[in-house]
Amino acid sequence: MKAKLLFGALMLTAVTANAQLATLNQNFNSLTTFPSTSGWSSVLPPLSNPAMQPAPMMVLYTEASDATNKYLSSYSGGNSNTPQYLVSPQIVAPTGNKTLSFKARKNVAGAPVSLQVGLASSPTDMNTFIPIGGPSFLATNVYQTINVVIPNSTSGYIVFKTVNAVADAPHTATDFDDIVYDLTSVLGTADVFKSTEQIKFAVNEDNSTLQFVGKTQPKNIEIYSAAGQQVAAGKVNDGQFDITTLQTGVYYILIETTDGKAVKSKFIKK
Repeated sequence: MKAKLLFGALMLTAVTANAQLATLNQNFNSLTTFPSTSGWSSVLPPLSNPAMQPAPMMVLYTEASDATNKYLSSYSGGNSNTPQYLVSPQIVAPTGNKTLSFKARKNVAGAPVSLQVGLASSPTDMNTFIPIGGPSFLATNVYQTINVVIPNSTSGYIVFKTVNAVADAPHTATDFDDIVYDLTSVLGTADVFKSTEQIKFAVNEDNSTLQFVGKTQPKNIEIYSAAGQQVAAGKVNDGQFDITTLQTGVYYILIETTDGKAVKSKFIKK
């Protein structure tokens, strides 16, 4: 009888460990270590240069301004351009009716980061990673709230792939918080990065100036190349910002508004 009971307990443990989740709601506040029994895990590359310590890692931190709030930081260590992967617990195969919402930012000291959300069929083999949409560009230490519709798929793991957006830039970190995967209809849409609603701008006819219009006024802006390098920054004067020194191409722009919010967008200089 004892053997049967023990076998039954082992079977229950296995079923519990492999349970697929219909939704996710993770703010990391209840975790003391990572990875943990929460089911979240990571796939990290080896240290590419032993002289450039430490190795990549995932670290739990407490916000300096709020001792009750934790966040998870994906730190590249001494590596420069090798991807790191944050992997969710296994979810029920998506049917396209749920949205992923989360906050992410570049850590204070590091270079800009490219963040790509995707799905994987294995929590350990990132050759199964399939990206969803295009990457997000994290250039400041202000949190972005990112919403991604998770499409119909047989893959059962949501994956966050991060890599330094600037060549040869080690010691970069990406911070994550408030990760929610749930029905699209119940998710909040309070995203401080709404360029189409908060502020509008255009390149003038001779491609020399960005012209800003809208109820929300710009204060400071930062402009980054497609490779992630900052190519211009400064204040907006009378709704205009000079871009005569920029070469032809696609650029990312981060705008600090006068009401303290941040707006992310992009433009093309012809």
